[in-house]
Amino acid sequence: MEGPNTSVALHAPLAMMLALADSRLPVGGHVHSGGVEQAIADGFVRSTRDLADFLYRRVTTGALVAASVAAAVADGALDVGTAQRETDARTPSAAARKASLAQGRGMLRLARRMWPDTDWSAHRPTTHLPVISGSIGAASSLSGFHTALVLVYTAMSGSATAGQRLLALDPADVSIMIAELGAECERVAAQAAVGLADLSDPVLDIFAERHERQSMPLFMS
Repeated sequence: MEGPNTSVALHAPLAMMLALADSRLPVGGHVHSGGVEQAIADGFVRSTRDLADFLYRRVTTGALVAASVAAAVADGALDVGTAQRETDARTPSAAARKASLAQGRGMLRLARRMWPDTDWSAHRPTTHLPVISGSIGAASSLSGFHTALVLVYTAMSGSATAGQRLLALDPADVSIMIAELGAECERVAAQAAVGLADLSDPVLDIFAERHERQSMPLFMS
């Protein structure tokens, strides 16, 4: 029996969006909590309602900024080098920058396997997650908006997955929460596709810095 036709799959934008939104990717919630682990440790997130508020906050701040960089790269408005500098400038926390580079490394490894004939040298030796996500969006023939939507959704769903595990929440409750935040993800992605966002959330930056100092965290970030 013949296997899947990789060349066809890589040129099916909708299918590629679904693949890139899969939580099993190197940026998924099984590795990075997006600050949720520290928020729970600090008592900021204790319940399903708290988690929903945290996710909304993350989507409308850090995810918006990251998605705007990814959209600009996907649309060709930013080259890789400039996008790297813009991401650094928009990520005040050193720990958050480190997490972004770690996630970017995982995505670059995936990109090099999926598109072995594409030149990814501009992303070495290190690359931020939004920047490589934008280049993958371009390689997948995704628009800036759809690239931004994937990044925003994965930022939200990855943190939701981590929160579900850490708080032992009902998976159905978390699934409903993710669905309810879908419209907000689309709104933020549309905003991100218009131009570079320039804002930060000091509380999330503090969580990132405190998490890096944890002696035995369950998640990398």
